Amino acid sequence: KGHVWKRGDLRLLLVGLVFILAWAGIGYRLFDLQGTRAVALASVGFDQRIREEPIDARRGTIYDREGIELAMTIDGWNVVVDPTMLDDPAQAAAVLAPFSDASWEELTDAFVTGQQDGRRYAEVAMRVDTEAKDAIASVVDEHDIVGVFYRAQPLRVYPAGHIAAQVVGLTRHDDGAGIEGLEKTFDSELQGEPGRLIVERDPSGRVIPQGQVLLEPATVGSDLITTIDREVQFAAEQGLRRAVQQTNAKGGSVVAVDPRTGAILAMASYPGLDLNERSEITPEVLRNRAVADVYEPGSTLKAVTVAAAIEEGIVTSDTPIDTPKSVVVGDFEYEDHGTNPPWMSVADVVQRSSNVGTIEIQRRLGNDLHYDYLTAFGLGSPSGLDVAGERHGQLNPTSQWTETSGSSISIGYAVGTTPLQMAAVFASIANDGVWIEPHLVREVIRPDGQRIVTKPRSRAVLSPETAAEMRTMLGRVVETGDGTGRRARMSDYTAGGKTGTTEKFDVELGRYSDDTMASFIGMAPLDDPRIVVVVVLDTPTGTLDYGGDLALGGASAAPAFAQITQNALHQLGVAPDRE
Repeated sequence: KGHVWKRGDLRLLLVGLVFILAWAGIGYRLFDLQGTRAVALASVGFDQRIREEPIDARRGTIYDREGIELAMTIDGWNVVVDPTMLDDPAQAAAVLAPFSDASWEELTDAFVTGQQDGRRYAEVAMRVDTEAKDAIASVVDEHDIVGVFYRAQPLRVYPAGHIAAQVVGLTRHDDGAGIEGLEKTFDSELQGEPGRLIVERDPSGRVIPQGQVLLEPATVGSDLITTIDREVQFAAEQGLRRAVQQTNAKGGSVVAVDPRTGAILAMASYPGLDLNERSEITPEVLRNRAVADVYEPGSTLKAVTVAAAIEEGIVTSDTPIDTPKSVVVGDFEYEDHGTNPPWMSVADVVQRSSNVGTIEIQRRLGNDLHYDYLTAFGLGSPSGLDVAGERHGQLNPTSQWTETSGSSISIGYAVGTTPLQMAAVFASIANDGVWIEPHLVREVIRPDGQRIVTKPRSRAVLSPETAAEMRTMLGRVVETGDGTGRRARMSDYTAGGKTGTTEKFDVELGRYSDDTMASFIGMAPLDDPRIVVVVVLDTPTGTLDYGGDLALGGASAAPAFAQITQNALHQLGVAPDRE
């Protein structure tokens, strides 16, 4: 007899079918996930767990020539907060605000907004040293605040502070990239190669103990060995600061060069700065005046005019030169300062810095030869210096010279130079006529130990005989009682050099003003120069006790040269040559 279906049996059948279909769906889903799509989904899960974290490379160190650190990287920290872990955002902000660049209101807003949006990262203090990090940690622990984390972050510091600050430059605070000076020029070598850490973390960010870990360590940056002598640099900065303050100048620069190698022993600018005090840093104080300031060098450039004429056999130091009170070239009248005899020897023209005498020597030399020597001495083009911001000055080709250009350039007008370029000119005279490319970096030491040594260019500009004759004449400028550079005379060493004073051109007025650029460039000891020093002062004013005008290079810059050079030679261990 057949089964009689009852209403309850039908419901049971329907429930059974639902269960069968449900389990079939689950089975299909499991088959799909663990079979058909297993590989793809495993990869997605792995990608969700995996974290790639960059590892900053430690930036290379910048040393002076004796191996003393001028810039280095130490352990630093970024202090950050996970807002979602904070119990009281306002209280946390109040505790952390004294250590942050952000105010209490700004931190509170960042923490509250982070909680609302589910963001797990808020910055409190970036790139702080270990001492500051420990102070923050102590206060955080005292107030039992959770959610504060400390992430290792290399920190750039400058142990020498203000020493060679404009030369060394600095790095950007947020990403550590070089933005000024050697830090910028050699940024690619100093910064190294960043590494990375790949780890598996759970949804809360904790490392999975048996998860995969891949470490690609960072490669440290290369080190720089500069030519800077820290003690000579200190003497240059001290002497420059004193000179600027005593003459009420707007600023100034000093360059000290070893003429035998082209190595820059010191390069100073005033106003100065401490690289560790970022609140004091402005574009004005960061400017390296020794390479960035272009000025008309005035009478210091007469050395090129005279040296070229001697080298070409046109004159000797004894050749008589007519020196009237003034001379007219084209529609311009040139005249001498003070009273000079109607004629002088070439040596007298240099000693007394005669404008009309130098113009006569240039007339005999001619524009084309004059230009050739100016360029051979490195004017009109960058010196090749290994630092950012160097300008090439201004020297037009002779095709653009006017009737008065040769005369003006012979006495240091109508041409723009930098203090560094003028240092290289006088270093050539000191180095028996051989121009050597000035440089600030002696060698680069790469992480693998490879040493890249600087090999400066060089070229002969004068014969040794001409250079020696020029040194003798420059010596008379300093060592004789009526030389314009007599205030550059030192107690321990003989010296030779040249004063320079030029009126500054006022672009707005379209004419020269009463303000001056005052300079002195010299070498010592005279018989065997070991150093060439350039001192340039921007707009010195006032008078000396005996009435000397501080606007003149012989009154303002020459004494600074004497002080800086004597201190530098003592530091270099050079025996005094004055009896």
